[in-house]
Amino acid sequence: MSNDFAGTKQKWNDPKTRRKIGVGAFIVLIIAGVYAGVNEVFPEQDGHYGFWSIMPPVVAIVLAFYTREVVSSLFLGICLGGVISGQLNIVQDFLIPSVGTESFALIIIVYLWALGGLIGIWTRTGGAEKFAIWASEKMVRGPQTAKFFTWMMGLIFHQGGTISTVLTGATVRPIADKHNVSHEELAYMVDSTASPAATLIPFNVWPFYVGGLVIGTLPFLETTQQSISFFFSALPYNFYAIFAILLTLLFAWDKFPYVPGKKMRAAIKRARSGNGLDRPGASPMAADELTKSAVPKDYNPGLIDFFGPIGTLLGVAIIPYIISRFVLNMGEDAILLIAEAFILAVLVGFGIALAKGMKLQEVIDGFIDGCKGVTIGAIILALAVTLKEVADAVGTAPYVVDLVGDVIPAFLLPGLLMVLCMLIAFSTGTSWGTYAVVFPVAIPLAWAVVPDPFFITLCFSAVIGGAVFGDQCSPISDTTILSSLATGCDLMDHVQTQFPLAILAGILAVISYAGMVIFFV
Repeated sequence: MSNDFAGTKQKWNDPKTRRKIGVGAFIVLIIAGVYAGVNEVFPEQDGHYGFWSIMPPVVAIVLAFYTREVVSSLFLGICLGGVISGQLNIVQDFLIPSVGTESFALIIIVYLWALGGLIGIWTRTGGAEKFAIWASEKMVRGPQTAKFFTWMMGLIFHQGGTISTVLTGATVRPIADKHNVSHEELAYMVDSTASPAATLIPFNVWPFYVGGLVIGTLPFLETTQQSISFFFSALPYNFYAIFAILLTLLFAWDKFPYVPGKKMRAAIKRARSGNGLDRPGASPMAADELTKSAVPKDYNPGLIDFFGPIGTLLGVAIIPYIISRFVLNMGEDAILLIAEAFILAVLVGFGIALAKGMKLQEVIDGFIDGCKGVTIGAIILALAVTLKEVADAVGTAPYVVDLVGDVIPAFLLPGLLMVLCMLIAFSTGTSWGTYAVVFPVAIPLAWAVVPDPFFITLCFSAVIGGAVFGDQCSPISDTTILSSLATGCDLMDHVQTQFPLAILAGILAVISYAGMVIFFV
């Protein structure tokens, strides 16, 4: 998940980026305005505006490619949709109706306050770092176990892309360095167990975010509960995440018969022979700011600081779901208490810190700092759900269905959607932004090609995995950058060494989707 505020701010401060955005926006809006003026109004037919119906999401995608900046691209797509639909007051007509909903409020509470706040509290109590040190002492004996420990930490700290990379990388790097694990290996494992794990172990904010994007796209996705349940039902078919995590596990245990990538093989050989954790001439990214502790001097971190909140989170989220779905046979009506689990985890973190003597103001400061760190994600979400409303207003999905619904072979569609998302996310550096511009079109299109819930599930999972792949491999992605920062790796060394392994997982996923459609749909 690409949601680092500092990175976005830096892009905005780049004069070239601002110029690209300005030129792109000017050209698109002028063309739309001239067309509307000449024709008095955009002609509507069969629930859409013809070619113009696809322009809001297309403009958002193209500008995201061109500028490498998602927030402004989404906003300009919304503006264009307002011009096309004749609803020029985008604040009243689109923004407020989109963000003033129960589902969006739930996202803000869980993602912005609970998740960010919990991570902020951990920076003050030192709970996550204490757990990592304790666990490493129990199991790390050499390079293999150091890498396996990294893999395990990636799964445990599975709350989201940027958060996972920082927590995992900062805690495992000192341990891995002692056992001659190259920084290229470490960065790959941290990156490959961040967003893939977050989409596969969904007791985090991802189901809420994605669920908010697909609400209303199909008749059986009309509520937040239905959308989140659909996300859960699609987990077994999230093939990219499954293959990425399994291949990373094989890599950790050195079970690859032949490690893909000449540069990664060279990095392994160099580190094991004691010739350096980075290649000669590399420019490792400084990671000191990620490893500095914010724990007060008079506070004694303990395992309870980690196990208390994380145990509450996983227990409240998982146990009721398992009992209601598999013991009580409630099916799609199984009890999901993810939001409640996050809130309780934060309260437990608060209570433990205060009980151990931390000042209330110190705990509050940690909570607020954590919320600040994920603010840009909330902004992207607000614009994403608004663009979905715009796409509905201009009839994007009906037009795409009319245009290509009968042309694309069914067995190719999941793979094509995955490749499309790979390219978009790689070029923009964000999986969440990719979801925002793809889901409103992809789900109705898939339903038009094959109106079968299982086929929709495959296409949905392909979009999830393709966007994660592109985000993971992109050199402008926050998760890629933070993986390098947290492990002290040269950024482009990380990009080049992880790509062969990631593309292997991607190819296996595309093949799997084609096979599933051919044999089961």
